[in-house]
Amino acid sequence: MRAVILIGGKGTRLRPFTIDTPKPLLPVLNRPFLHYQFEILRAHGIKDVILCTGYQSAAFRRSLGSGRASGVRLRYVVEREPLGTGGALKNAELLLASGEPFLVLNGDVLNTLDIAAFLRHHKKQDASVTIALTKVKDPTLYGLVKTDLSGRIREFLEKPSWDEIEANTINAGAYIFDPSVLAQIPGGVPFSLERQLFPHLVASGSRVFAFVSAGYWIDIGTVERYRRVHLDILGGHTPFKPSGSRKGRLLMGSGVKVGKELTYGGGPGTIVLGPGTTVGDFVRFSGSVCVGPRCAIGKGAWLADCVVLEGTRVGDGARLERCVVGAGCRIGAQAALTEDAALAGGSEVRSFSLL
Repeated sequence: MRAVILIGGKGTRLRPFTIDTPKPLLPVLNRPFLHYQFEILRAHGIKDVILCTGYQSAAFRRSLGSGRASGVRLRYVVEREPLGTGGALKNAELLLASGEPFLVLNGDVLNTLDIAAFLRHHKKQDASVTIALTKVKDPTLYGLVKTDLSGRIREFLEKPSWDEIEANTINAGAYIFDPSVLAQIPGGVPFSLERQLFPHLVASGSRVFAFVSAGYWIDIGTVERYRRVHLDILGGHTPFKPSGSRKGRLLMGSGVKVGKELTYGGGPGTIVLGPGTTVGDFVRFSGSVCVGPRCAIGKGAWLADCVVLEGTRVGDGARLERCVVGAGCRIGAQAALTEDAALAGGSEVRSFSLL
C-alpha cells in the first residue's frame, strides 16, 4: 500500500514558526514532525511514501532526502501554485496508477491510526473513499461528519454551531481512496477534498464510508497544539518514546552539561535536553519541558511546560511559562515569557521584559 502525505500549506495558524520552517518539518521533541508519521507508516509495513509539497518545497528534500534514513522511500510532487488538498492529490495521480487503494494523510496531524483495520474496513464496505473520524470534545472547531447506522457518510458540517451538533466525530485528516476517484478531481486548478470532492461524492451516491479511530489524535496547526503535542508525548499519552540518556526526570542528548541543585515541580514530567545544551546552577523545571540542541539555560532560570528550540540562550533568572520559543533567540536576565507567548526565531528579549 502506498501513502500520500499532503504538506503543501503555508501553516499560517502556526506563525511565526512556519515563516522559516514548513509546519511538517518543525521539531517535536527535537525530531521533524513528519518522522512520527513515518514511524506509524513503517509499523504497518508502508514504506512507499509520496510527499505533495508546495510551500518551501526544497526544505523537505534538504531535510528528508530519499527517506532512507527514516526507513521509507520518498517521492516528491511539487505544486507551483497552491492547488488545495484535492489539486495536490491530483498532481500525484501518475504515481498512484497501480490500481490498489492508497492512503492519504494530512501533514499536520498526528494520528495513531490502526491502518490495517482502516484498510480492512474500506475493502469490506467496497468503498470509493473511506474517511477516518475521531471524537473530540468541541466539534465546533472542526468539520463535523454525520453517518447513518451502517457507517455510510450522509452529510458534512463545516464548523457547526452547538445547536447543529448531533455527534462529536470529526474528519481526522486520513483517507483511503480507490484510484478511480482521482478521475473526478480536475487537474491544474485549486480543488478541495473536504469542501468539494467529498460532498460531491456523497451527493452523487458514491460509497463514502467512515472509520472511527480510537487512537491518539492532534492537529498541530496552532501554537498551543504544537506545544501540547510535546507534553502529550512526554506524558505517555502516545506510543512514541523520546530518545536520550535518562537521569531522574532529565532525558539528555549527547554533550549535555547540567549545573548543581536543579529542582523540579508541577507534578510528574520529563525534561528533554537536546545535544550540546548547557543548564546552569539552581535552574527550576516544572511539568514537562523540551529544550532543543545547543541551547544555554542561565543560572536560576525557571522553565514550566514550555518548548525552547535550537540555539536559544535563556538569561539568569528568566522565567518561561507555557510558551514556545523559536530557534536562536536571546532572552535576557530576569525576563518573563508567560502563557501562550510565541517568540519568533532570532528574537531578542531584553532583561526584565515581560511578555
